[in-house]
Amino acid sequence: MPTTVFLLDDHEIVRRGIAQLLESADDITVVGEAATAAQALARIPALRPDVAILDVRLPDGDGVSVCRDIRSAISPPPACLMLTSYSDDEALFGAIMAGAAGYLLKQVTGVDLVGAVRAIAAGGSLLDSRATAVVLERLRKGDEPSDPRYASLSPQEKRILSLIADGLTNRQIGAELFLAEKTVKNYVSSLLHKLGFTRRTEAAVYAAGLRKENGA
Repeated sequence: MPTTVFLLDDHEIVRRGIAQLLESADDITVVGEAATAAQALARIPALRPDVAILDVRLPDGDGVSVCRDIRSAISPPPACLMLTSYSDDEALFGAIMAGAAGYLLKQVTGVDLVGAVRAIAAGGSLLDSRATAVVLERLRKGDEPSDPRYASLSPQEKRILSLIADGLTNRQIGAELFLAEKTVKNYVSSLLHKLGFTRRTEAAVYAAGLRKENGA
């Protein structure tokens, strides 16, 4: 049976390109697509693909959170391959913690992407030993705050919380993270809700406290 793949990327042209590339391989079939995290979370459980290729940055969330959610909701879970345009240690850390089987930049060649899908579908991992070592070291040092409210934030929300603590406005955060100002506003609303705050000043004070606890 061919390996079944689900694609999550907010750019249609990217999805089409990846789909055509994968479909050119006799042993791979694309069974579904989504442009948002919400669409992916609704469609993947019903389709039960062998592999889910997830864009890290999405308009309504992030691929790391989707990876974590679908791996906890489906048994057996799909092998998740994170695909991103940016090299980001925080996202890599989040991906490993979420159980992703691989993390690739979009600059990857078509041949390597097909090979990656085959590798993780067979139970392999594309997370190199250096990346895994970094995660283990962070866990050993306890860099991640123990507050369960903070742990509930997605990697992107944690980045935005840190920038709020630096005093950046939504527009400035958007420029820093290559996000639309409206998208940043949605992230801020989400992280405030998860932290139990109503004002961003409360979040800024909270983030400053976390930094002090961790000696930053």
